[in-house]
Amino acid sequence: KLSQISPQKFNQLTEDKNTQGIIAVKNEFNYSQIDEILIDAEKSEFPLLLLLDSIQDPHNLGAIIRTAECAGANGIIITTKNSASVNNTVEKTSAGATSHIKITQANNLVNTIEILKQSGYWIVGSKLGNSQNHTSIDYKQPIAIVVGNEEKGIRHLVAEKCDFLAEIPMKGKIQSLNVSVATGVLLFEVLGSRSI
Repeated sequence: KLSQISPQKFNQLTEDKNTQGIIAVKNEFNYSQIDEILIDAEKSEFPLLLLLDSIQDPHNLGAIIRTAECAGANGIIITTKNSASVNNTVEKTSAGATSHIKITQANNLVNTIEILKQSGYWIVGSKLGNSQNHTSIDYKQPIAIVVGNEEKGIRHLVAEKCDFLAEIPMKGKIQSLNVSVATGVLLFEVLGSRSI
C-alpha cells in the first residue's frame, strides 16, 4: 500500500537523510532458530557458520552479514546481550543479505558452542596474540568462526571453548583491523582453502 504523508511525519519515521523522499515500513526482523540453521547447513559438504560475540555497531553487523552471505556461510549466530540487533541500518548496510542468510540470536554463546561441537563443528576463534596463523588451519570440515566485540574481541570464556585460536598476520604499526574486515579475511580464507 502506498501512502503520501506530510514532511513532518516523514521525518518522524526516519533519521536517514539519504531516503530520496521514499521509505518503507515493515515488520521487525524474523530471526531463525538454531535448529533451522543446523538443518540447512547439513546440505553443505563443509558447513560454515559465523558466531558474533557482542558486535555492537550496526554498520559492522550489516557489513559482516553481507560478507558472510557472499562467502557462502550457512548461518550467523549473534549474542542477544551487548549486541546490535538486525534493524533498518543493518539491513541497509547488508545490501539485502539479511534476506538470503539465516540469522539467529543466542543467550549464551558458550552453550551454543557446545551444541555446535556436539553437531561435529570445529570452532575457530579470532584472537590477537598467542594464536596460530589463520592460514594454517584445515577448513575442510564443519567450521564455526567466532569473531568478537570491536573493542575487546572475543570473551575469555568463549575463547577457552574454541578448538583453534587464529590471528591474521599484519605488518603495520596499528596491528588492528576493523571487525568486519577481519571477518571477511577469515571467511574468504575458508572459502579459498575449500576450493583447492
